[in-house]
Amino acid sequence: MPKMKTHRGAAKRFKATGTGKIKRNNSFRRHILTSKPTKRKRQLRKAELVDQTNMKSMQRLLPYL
Repeated sequence: MPKMKTHRGAAKRFKATGTGKIKRNNSFRRHILTSKPTKRKRQLRKAELVDQTNMKSMQRLLPYL
């Protein structure tokens, strides 16, 4: 069977942690930042983990991550 291809768009956006979970960056940080509170913008800087309900589709996109 041939090798599976990695989804290159997803590979640029997600990283694996040491325990095998997948890290992602938050959205809503690109523009129109003046109307958002400083607290919200500060919290959006931190990366989060991909939710367990999305892990199956993430494994399909990133088979070798």
